[in-house]
Amino acid sequence: NPGAVRIENELIRWMCELMGYPQGSLGNLASGGSIANLIAITTARDFRGIKAAKVAKAVVYLTGQAHHCVQKALRIAGLGEAIIRYIPTDEYFRMDTKRLHQQLEMDRFQGLEPFMVVGSAGTTDTGAIDPLDEIANLSEQFGLWFHVDAAYGGFFLLVDELKDKFRGIGRSDSVAIDPHKGLFLPYGLGAVLIKNVQAQYDSHYYKANYMQDAQQDWEEASPADLSPELTKHFRGLRMWAPLQLFGLKPFRAALEEKVMLCRYFYQKAQESGFEVGPDPDLSIMIFRYRTEAQNSTRFNERLVEYVRRDGRVFLSSTTIDGKYWIRLAVLSFRTHIREIELCLEILKTAVQQVEQEQAVTRK
Repeated sequence: NPGAVRIENELIRWMCELMGYPQGSLGNLASGGSIANLIAITTARDFRGIKAAKVAKAVVYLTGQAHHCVQKALRIAGLGEAIIRYIPTDEYFRMDTKRLHQQLEMDRFQGLEPFMVVGSAGTTDTGAIDPLDEIANLSEQFGLWFHVDAAYGGFFLLVDELKDKFRGIGRSDSVAIDPHKGLFLPYGLGAVLIKNVQAQYDSHYYKANYMQDAQQDWEEASPADLSPELTKHFRGLRMWAPLQLFGLKPFRAALEEKVMLCRYFYQKAQESGFEVGPDPDLSIMIFRYRTEAQNSTRFNERLVEYVRRDGRVFLSSTTIDGKYWIRLAVLSFRTHIREIELCLEILKTAVQQVEQEQAVTRK
């Protein structure tokens, strides 16, 4: 449908502009970050000429904080036998670009073929944003395809005070971003943005004999030529309609609120005796209760179990460098200050309950 294609491409161009991409960039609306990352990785593979004979020497760089769908996409794209370098992170769980530089020099000296680096703009565990501008510098120096997974964090670019954290994202070659996360829209709506649309086209276009009568006499590029999908529903409508009805202002305000709520929780958690991770870049933070219990991990596991049984709020957990953390992610349009206060109250009760349980056990 030419109308649906035009709407989808208009949305993609707007997101490209938000990232700082030049005119002529395009991309595709996908089901979510997993397929968006797959499209970007497939495009990078073909653009850099990583054929079967080269896979064993091809090198991809990312951190242990990258979303697991990136590793999954590498395998699906036929790069499962490529060398994956997990670059260490700093104390803020952001990619250490000095270590990246050292690894690139070493790999090139050894005759390997560095071809792609994946940065994160809002990691799943902590919401950290890698130093994108520094990664872009190294990508240009070593001729790498620079991909940014901004599925969670990308739309925080709408918040003026956060723009500097994303400095360098416009220098990337591709970005994955999820409107169903950062714009609070229904699930099944992700996007990949690619600066070199010809590379995306070359990687995904195929014309079968039984399609020889098809005519594309409108000016817009067809999504079928820019992704693995041929049959595709009208994803653009669920993004285009809310933006047309409400404009950007309420979405920007909602994102600003989520950032403030996370910062508020970060402060109050410390006042309540919790150890916290790094200052949150966006709206995700990690924390754990400081306890003298012999098994502090089990104590915090019990806190999460208590919160889940209570059922009024949801917290998850993660393990980073062998350490158990409780994870708060504030990105629901229904989450406001009352839910944050409620979460703090439930945690306070949970701490008391677990301490009582352990006191009884010791007796």
